Parts: sequence; C-alpha cells; structure tokens
Amino acid sequence: MDAFFASVEQLTRPTLRGRPVLVGGLGGRGVVAGASYEARVFGARSAMPMHQARRLVGPGAVVLPPRGRLYGMLSKSVFDALRGPMPVLEQLSMDEAFGEPTELAGADAAAVQRYCEGLRALVLGETGLVASIGAGSGKQVAKIASGLAKPDGITVISPDEQHAVLDELPVRKLWGIGPVAEEKLKRLGIETIGGFARTPESEVASILGTTIGPGLHRLAQGIDNRPVAERAESKQVSAETTFATDIVTMAELRGAVESSAASAFVRLQKDGRAARTVVLKLKKSDMSIVTRSVTLPYATLDRQILVAAAQRQVIDPIELGPVRLVGVGFAGLSTVRQGSLFPELDLDVPGYQESKITEAAGDDGLSEPVPAPARAIDTRWHPGLDVAHPDFGHGWVQGAGHGVVTVRFETRTTGPGKARTFKEDDGQLEPADVEGSLA
Repeated sequence: MDAFFASVEQLTRPTLRGRPVLVGGLGGRGVVAGASYEARVFGARSAMPMHQARRLVGPGAVVLPPRGRLYGMLSKSVFDALRGPMPVLEQLSMDEAFGEPTELAGADAAAVQRYCEGLRALVLGETGLVASIGAGSGKQVAKIASGLAKPDGITVISPDEQHAVLDELPVRKLWGIGPVAEEKLKRLGIETIGGFARTPESEVASILGTTIGPGLHRLAQGIDNRPVAERAESKQVSAETTFATDIVTMAELRGAVESSAASAFVRLQKDGRAARTVVLKLKKSDMSIVTRSVTLPYATLDRQILVAAAQRQVIDPIELGPVRLVGVGFAGLSTVRQGSLFPELDLDVPGYQESKITEAAGDDGLSEPVPAPARAIDTRWHPGLDVAHPDFGHGWVQGAGHGVVTVRFETRTTGPGKARTFKEDDGQLEPADVEGSLA
C-alpha cells in the first residue's frame, strides 16, 4: 500500500488530498509514523523525528495523530479483498503482503502484468486506496520490485531480466541488509547487489556471519525458493509510549506502566490467547534500555493480575534515573488459561493501587497509549480528533484554543467539506468513532 497511514487520512479527510500530511506523535519527542508523497518531496519520511519533518516540510505541513483502529479496519478490508483471488497471503504488516497465485505458475510477464492490474483495481474499488505491486520469481525479487513500482505502479521483473535490474541496485535494497551490514560491505568496496553476488561465499560468511551471510548471498544471486505461507501467530503483544518530558517520580512511572499495560491488554484480548510472561521495558534519558520480566505459574487473561505483574517490576526513577519511554509486553501466549488459587497474592504490589484509566483510541499498536495520569492534559478537542454534530454530521478537529473549536465536516464520500467554528462547550459537538469517517 502506498504511504498507507497518510493515504488513509487523505481518503477519509478529502481536504487533505494533495497536501503534505505527516502522521505521528505530536509531542517534542514524537516520530513520523507515515508521510504522504507530497511530504516526502521535502525529505520527510517514516521514523524521522516529527520536529525535523515539520521543519523540512515547512508551514504547509498537516500533522495528525495516528488513528490506529481506522488503519486496522482498512487493512482488513484490503486483505479480505485480496484473499478472494489469493486465498493464501503472507502478511508482513498491515500494509504489505506476499501472494503466490497458482494460476501464474509459468506465466509470461504480460500475463502477470494483467493479473497485477486486476489486483490494484480490486483494492481501489473496495477501499479507495492505491496499492503498488511488484512481481518476480521469488520473495526477494518481488519485494524489490514493489519498491521500484512506488508510487502507484506495477513492476514485473522476469527471470530473464532480474540480474540486469537488480545487479546495479545498492546493496541496501537487498531485503535483510541493514545499515550496519551495509557499512561493513561498503568498507570492502561492495556497494551493489551484483557486487555482493560476485563476492565469494566464504568471504560473505566472514563479513556477515555464517548464519545469515550465506542466505543473503543466495538471495543476491537470485536463488529464492521460500514459499508463501500464512505468518505464524505472534509471540508477544505489547504497547509503549515515549513521553514528551522525562518521568522522574514513582507515582508518574506507576501511572505510565498501568497505561501501557492497559493498552497491551486490549491487544491481548483481541488476540484471544492468555499470557504467562509480563515484560517491562524502560528507556532512560540517556537512551539506555532496562528490560525486566516475570513469568507467572500459569497463563492468564486476568487484567488485574497482568497489570500487577508489570507493576511489581517497576524501579524507582530516583534509583534508576529519568525515564523517557515505558513499554509493557505480554508473552508466553497460550490458548490454555486458568485462574489463580490465590489471586490476592498475585495482586500484591506495595504502594500501588489500580486507578481508573482511559484506553488509548488506537488499540492496535499505532496510536500512543494515554499518558500517565500525573501528566494528563485536557485535550478533549485536540487536532485530528473525530467528532460528530447532529446538523453537520461527521468531521474532524482542525484546531482548538481560546474557547473555540474549528471542525471540518467531511468523510470518505463527501468530497472536501466546509469548516465551521464552535464554542468549546457546545453541547451538540461530541467526540465520535473513527469509523464514521468511512461513511
């Protein structure tokens, strides 16, 4: 899918079409989760600090918080549609997957091109979103081809031409070569996929290790017999938040742990399995990471027990140092679960009492969990929030402050909508479900 998060925003908020959209964290430490192609022209990209992306794009940038649940809904629509012609999909993420249609075995490039055009039309018709498709003799070639196809295109690399196309590409284009491996290879003068393929396998093994080196070397040579198969169930569900200012007190940290644990628990419920291991991740202000875990004697789906297990691992920031990121994960997932014989012992965390929290809107891992209560800010009408009005329908907040809220009323099917301004305490304006923007 092309610029998936930003494209969903432009689809459901037509005023944003053609404009540079940045999706991600809005705080001082926020990062870009997605950038439209209009924003990428300026150099903005995913995983870049948001402040840097905003500086590159300039005053025309539209910055929005992620709407994780909406992305999940449209992702499901995309892959449900694709599973019609391709029952088996190996989904890599919510916006990318491999398919291996049996009817294309032995087909020529023209037939593959026509098939891909049909898939793109199917996705566009079902969702209104644009997909780019790459096709080749194996996963590696198809993956590279999909990158070459973007934006809004199809690239078919036949076996006869794959070396001509791939050999001159930077070695970093090889799926599995990261920045560290790229730098090691560059120091030895290996900068292209072709150069890597021509390097003796023994030398590759000495550079990248005997575990992954030979495998990557075969892929560079075009040898890729890995089948397309449904991905195995996830081994862990987790949630984490980076805070705009460091956490320095125990009370704040407990609130942050509870919030992250609650968001992770929502995902655990959706997964349908119980968890036995609870992992706490704390990133300090110096960027070092402390990870602690505890394994329960049984797998459980009891929220109180799991949250309490996370709380038992908390380290006082006075002892640990300031904390900038808090994450909680549930592992040891199992369909077998049981209750505790002594739940009061499982819940015993000195100095900790469970407080009422609000679940994060994005319960699929894309939106940031609700901050610790000690740092909560009244953001009822924050920019990007979905709202509804009985007279004007569904809309989203463009701006708020000084006692007023400006709302753009539009959805996927309305075309660009009109902006209207209300008083903050207008009783008819209410927060709304993100699903309303698909109407």
